[in-house]
Amino acid sequence: MGKCSLAVDIGASSGRLIAGYMKNGKLQLDEVHRFENKLVEKNNHFCWDVEGLFSEIKEGIHLSLKQGLKPESIGIDTWAVDFVLLDEYDQPLTDAVAYRDPRTDGMMEEVFKTISKERLYLETGIQFQKFNTIYQLYSIKKSNPEILEKAKSFLMIPDYFNYLLSGKKANEYTNATSTQLVNAFTKKWDEELLDQLAINKEMFQEIHPPNTELGSLRKELVAEFGFDMKVLLPATHDTGSAVIAVPEVEDTIYISSGTWSLIGGENTFPICVTKALDYNFTNEGGIDYRFRFLKNIMGLWMIQEVKRNYQDQFSFAELVDLANESEHYDGKVNVDDDRFLKPDNMIEEIQKHCMETNQQIPKKPGEVAKCVFDSLAVSYQTAINQIEEIYEKKFDRINVIGGGAQNEMLNQLIADTTKKQVFAGPIEATAIGNIVAQLMTLGELKDIYQARIIIKESFYVKKFVAKDKMEELS
Repeated sequence: MGKCSLAVDIGASSGRLIAGYMKNGKLQLDEVHRFENKLVEKNNHFCWDVEGLFSEIKEGIHLSLKQGLKPESIGIDTWAVDFVLLDEYDQPLTDAVAYRDPRTDGMMEEVFKTISKERLYLETGIQFQKFNTIYQLYSIKKSNPEILEKAKSFLMIPDYFNYLLSGKKANEYTNATSTQLVNAFTKKWDEELLDQLAINKEMFQEIHPPNTELGSLRKELVAEFGFDMKVLLPATHDTGSAVIAVPEVEDTIYISSGTWSLIGGENTFPICVTKALDYNFTNEGGIDYRFRFLKNIMGLWMIQEVKRNYQDQFSFAELVDLANESEHYDGKVNVDDDRFLKPDNMIEEIQKHCMETNQQIPKKPGEVAKCVFDSLAVSYQTAINQIEEIYEKKFDRINVIGGGAQNEMLNQLIADTTKKQVFAGPIEATAIGNIVAQLMTLGELKDIYQARIIIKESFYVKKFVAKDKMEELS
């Protein structure tokens, strides 16, 4: 058994700590702790319970010791765009407001009055989404400017947890790029943009790339756990970590499938061209200063909310079975409509959309689920067409990674819709990418090329082919 690293992987609905280490030439994963993450309402906003999440991180570290593990390092990844602001005493100035909160409504248009959409894209290369950090900060500037004046430290969610662990403040590159405030070419905070928006640039930390060692645990945590370990930076953006785990990126479109669906390719340079702007693609930072050229699509959030609206009468597997039994239903919705971002009731919102577009209204649970899955597949097809147009080439392969890779119905739908080979796995892509980044920093793995070879040999990947092509082969 080689050096052990702990991956803290927190998504929009759940979190987990997974231990990873090399054993007999393969990467071994052991789940240590799993916990729920959900929005809470505080002071009229939807917020993240960052104090509760940090308690879960500490609980996972304790459990790792009880399970006989003594990790050499720990690395954290979470979702993007959200942050905390600290005052001169390093105390939070506000709650950790979540990206689904409506405070950014109309803020994108306000920013465009100062900085043109075209210029913003050509400098940052980031997709326009109303909840990007730039619009969250501008919302605070409009409603509570005194908060930004008092802010001494801007830390994104994983940056904040790293600070609580190590006492060191740093902004990590892959997550920082999601703010739409980092210049895609200099890879630094775009001070000109910040000055034009009159946002306090002094609160931002130095940007550090993945594979950076922040230091050791705080002394009080060493006393609490009874041991020390290194706090390392993986790709702290969860999709940045997940894409590391794509076994083969050459001529492959990936779909990181979870609460969100991130679909795109990996490049060594940003694609900040007009067509990419028109199609609203992003150029988020990746490991080794690679770029994740992708589109952010409303993903399994919709079926998660459908499940919740049915008061958890059905498991996800049961909803898939019911969808398979609803072959007669063919209604589809635009999954990227803002109405699905945080509706009061997802089922009713889907039904309203179908009614407004003169489609059959899904009434049974299976019909609602099938509507979601079919709509996602169509959305993927549209994004793939746009990717191929921008790249001026065709892709034969799609690699679905993350938790959504377990949904065989959706994988088959993607193959049937796109007529491409679909490879599903690895499922724990984000944790795998987090761990291999740490192992590279610790010297256990040489580089990303070796890491991907090991990932390919260590984890099962299932192949799906379009049904009509299977018939041709038979």
